[in-house]
Amino acid sequence: MEDVLDIYAQAVDNQCVRLCFDERPILLIDEKVEALPMKEGKPKRIDYEYERKGSAVALLAYNMDSGQRHTLISHSKTKIDYAEFVAQVIEKHYASYSKIHIIQDNLNTHTKGSFYKAFDAQKARALRRKTTFHFTPKHGSWLNMAEIEFSALSRQCLDRRFDSIETLQKQVAAWEKNRNEKAVKIHWSFTVMDAQEKLAKHYYNVFNRY
Repeated sequence: MEDVLDIYAQAVDNQCVRLCFDERPILLIDEKVEALPMKEGKPKRIDYEYERKGSAVALLAYNMDSGQRHTLISHSKTKIDYAEFVAQVIEKHYASYSKIHIIQDNLNTHTKGSFYKAFDAQKARALRRKTTFHFTPKHGSWLNMAEIEFSALSRQCLDRRFDSIETLQKQVAAWEKNRNEKAVKIHWSFTVMDAQEKLAKHYYNVFNRY
């Protein structure tokens, strides 16, 4: 936990990028009964019945220094999906930076081994050397700023039904563009000192094992 908070507390470095990464499944749902359109004084009315059209996965990387976020809607969340997304974000937006810090959870796809599964050894090695991973602790996903971005995405974009991955991709891309144009930044206030004070009991339980 302190490793993540230490990264958040660092000053902006023009040679480094701090990215918070996360992913989230999304159900694709179609209407069984056509919705009633909005009228003056009445909201759009949607029938409770629906038809499942499969699922998708939203991948999101948030740059805490610039207030930019990068998204991808995928059919799956394999090691290859993860590696290709990270590589795409780095090569398209941060190729000139010497170091990429990635804050993420401990999902088994979130490893540098995924680079070697997706790419040839030369490219995988270049990505491995350029990235430093910082993992949130178990039950500590709230420490990841990407969770806050997903909360905004859910409230501002995903609060409706999507019947196809193409429609979902279009709407998420529009949300990303709008939020990036405003360069919306997250103001993080929870520090190492706060953790040591508020979670003192847990510190004792963890370090008492050694």
